[in-house]
Amino acid sequence: QVHLVESGGGLVQAGGSLRLSCAASGRTFSSYPMGWFRQAPGKEREFVAHITWSGGNTYYADSVKGRFTISRDNTKNTLYLQMNSLKPEDTAVYYCAAAIVLGIPTREDDYGYWGQGTQVTVSS
Repeated sequence: QVHLVESGGGLVQAGGSLRLSCAASGRTFSSYPMGWFRQAPGKEREFVAHITWSGGNTYYADSVKGRFTISRDNTKNTLYLQMNSLKPEDTAVYYCAAAIVLGIPTREDDYGYWGQGTQVTVSS
């Protein structure tokens, strides 16, 4: 299986930036399309961003498009999420995940491997 560990979360003021990282181990990282999800207290886990195995194509939720950038470094087996212009509504636990389907996976069930999550809190 693939083991994923997120890091980089923390407290940031609105308008600030934060970069999340996801370190992968196990089966070849470059073989998997990857994604980021987030979950706020009392809310359903929601899709944030996706990147193909090659890193050539990305897809974002409307709520973060233009502010967040997903990227990957397959030589380091690491996934990133650069978050700029953060808003209080971005506050959530952020999870990285490895997809197990083809196409553009945006549903939770499209992903088979998950990290433990990292907390991002954006204050006003």
